Amino acid sequence: MMGNMMGGGMSGGFFGFSFLTILIILAIIIIAVWMFKSDNGSYRSSGDKPLETLKERLAKGEISEEEYDRLKRKLKE
Repeated sequence: MMGNMMGGGMSGGFFGFSFLTILIILAIIIIAVWMFKSDNGSYRSSGDKPLETLKERLAKGEISEEEYDRLKRKLKE
């Protein structure tokens, strides 16, 4: 009977709650980091994607160097 009054028993009391809270917070952090990583392991940056696409188009010969420079300046605005 005293065990129930002291917060003991199966729940683990205050320390069990603290441990569970820490585990939940760690799980949330790990999931958040995992979600914000792209497939190649680098963090996503929406600002770099258009420039990467532009570089790929230049490499494939789809656009000239002049067009690349013009579009690059426009992206930086």
